Amino acid sequence: MLTIGAHMSIAKGIAKAAENVIKMQANTMQIFSRNPRGSSYKDYSRAEVDKFQTLRKDHEFGALLAHAPYTMNLASPRPETYEFACTVIQEDTARMDALGVENLVFHPGSHTGIGKEAGIRNIIAGLDQAITGDEKIYVLLETMTGKGTEIGDRFEELKAIREGAAHPERIGICLDTCHVFAAGYDIVHDLDGVLQEFDDILGLEHLKAIHLNDSMMPFGSHKDRHAVLGEGEIGMDALLAVVCHPVLSELPFYLETPLDDKGHAEEIKRIRERMGKTR
Repeated sequence: MLTIGAHMSIAKGIAKAAENVIKMQANTMQIFSRNPRGSSYKDYSRAEVDKFQTLRKDHEFGALLAHAPYTMNLASPRPETYEFACTVIQEDTARMDALGVENLVFHPGSHTGIGKEAGIRNIIAGLDQAITGDEKIYVLLETMTGKGTEIGDRFEELKAIREGAAHPERIGICLDTCHVFAAGYDIVHDLDGVLQEFDDILGLEHLKAIHLNDSMMPFGSHKDRHAVLGEGEIGMDALLAVVCHPVLSELPFYLETPLDDKGHAEEIKRIRERMGKTR
């Protein structure tokens, strides 16, 4: 069964977000673990959490994904920025684990001039503060475009982070189709080759989620601009090949395209129709 959803707003509560998933005829969702461009987060009441858990169980949701805020930079050399990032990843790993969210994804960060090796050491140290090894949740490193001093556009960098951490067994990978395309991995003409490279370096068993996005920017641009499925440089045929690929098809897919819930519902419907599948 195809597991697919979109990024959902939780401004009206996590149970309301789950209700909107059901209306969209999706079967999973991504949420922000807290304010995406700030530091605040909302504690849910027991009644809210119970309603959310009932909805996801009754409607057989697939693995859920929480996204850490964009303001978090675990690679930063600035003490105040790094301290904030360490606090966020520690708090949000625990909070999302307690909520029963299966995966928490974050952008590895930007080294802002200290170099990738030093930035990677900072990321590892931050993860070691957050992950005890007793969690059920996986913390996912997201594949990035490599803009500026960003870390994570090469599979080797993600491997260095994961294998350098004290608890690599709780760390996985989220592959973003827009990001890897912009980073120079040719998923349009050589998907099998990209997946083989991923397997050789990281191991496909560590791939836990896929952000399904088209790209406004051309191949190898190192620019992060998501496009509606089929309206970008990747194209619908190549994205469907990702969804249908035998080593990827059982993974959960999450849309981060620039659309509202209605638009995402139409994208999901179109994907299912093209696949010849229903929920």
